[in-house]
Amino acid sequence: MLTLYDYLPSQNGYKIRLLLAQLERPYRTEIVSIFEGAGQKPEYLAINPWGAVPAIRLDDGRVLAEPNAILFYLADGTPYLPGDGYQRAKTLQWMSFEADYVQATMGSLRYWTLTGKIARRPRELVESKRHAAMKALNALERQFSRTDFVLGDRYSVADISLFAYSHVARDADLPLDDFPAILRWIARVRAQPRFLGEVHPYSIDSHSTRELP
Repeated sequence: MLTLYDYLPSQNGYKIRLLLAQLERPYRTEIVSIFEGAGQKPEYLAINPWGAVPAIRLDDGRVLAEPNAILFYLADGTPYLPGDGYQRAKTLQWMSFEADYVQATMGSLRYWTLTGKIARRPRELVESKRHAAMKALNALERQFSRTDFVLGDRYSVADISLFAYSHVARDADLPLDDFPAILRWIARVRAQPRFLGEVHPYSIDSHSTRELP
């Protein structure tokens, strides 16, 4: 059975949980206590060289890390990843956009805000992240003003990737309600079969106020 190495408050982990729920694929979970240093232990660094979550272990023992790589792999051969070469490249385009401009901005701001770390960050860094996050939201607003899903009329792992952090942008004190096309897209994602809506707060981990090792 597939093993998912996870940390429940992680929206990167949520991406994988959502796809697995929609695929109805069974798996087992191993929780990685990242704030207690478990991600930096040699045995986990052999699974993910950076020590982050998520990662997966396949039935044959092979391992794979990084959320968008995992999404792409698990979705292959399913309705959630196109078979056409160009559309697969567009999927990677938007998943790269997510990693560079959504996760890196909204994800960081949300994490700092919810764990009380934002006051410890340089003001210039916070403002830079906020400016970039707003630019990403504006790009998504333009896209979803034209199409129902990011690849057009088809829901895919690119939407799952983008959804994870953008739909909780309010947690990062970003004005999500100013983006009506994004809100309509969020509603369409939520309406998908076997949608998994549970988001775990950092407050379930008393160690999350620490800095990551």
